[in-house]
Amino acid sequence: MNPRTIATLAKLEKADWFSRVGTKDTEAAIVLTSWSEAIEHCSSMEWENLCLEAFNQFRMRLLERSKARFNQWNQTVSELGKTTKPLVKRKIEQVVAQNGLPKVFEDTVQGDIMGACIEAEYDDVYPPAFYTGQAYWYVKGHFPCGWKGKFPAGKLIIY
Repeated sequence: MNPRTIATLAKLEKADWFSRVGTKDTEAAIVLTSWSEAIEHCSSMEWENLCLEAFNQFRMRLLERSKARFNQWNQTVSELGKTTKPLVKRKIEQVVAQNGLPKVFEDTVQGDIMGACIEAEYDDVYPPAFYTGQAYWYVKGHFPCGWKGKFPAGKLIIY
């Protein structure tokens, strides 16, 4: 792992995820008021497609800029998963139990954290963007879960 990935993981580890859900403490995003709203947004096809598109765009830029690094993609993802999967499990365990959150919540969080770490790992080839932005909200205690408008215009939805 490169130093930026290690720093990203350390920052995520120290943060108190979900401690500010529902708190309107920003004008930079639309803040939801319940877990049921958040789950509805994060499980929408529009949000899933936007996240998938961000991931695919990052992969395409990586391939364009460094085929050698792109060819390490599967190995990199596998290695990162050894750290990100247990981290996410630990960080979501309590909130899932307290709120009876469905599997789509865990899948969304896993995807966001993996995406942020991949962006960090390849930051020497292509600058971090979408998923690093997602990680910012976890560190701030929120759950990024949707988008209002046509991306990139519009606004992020968080809980």
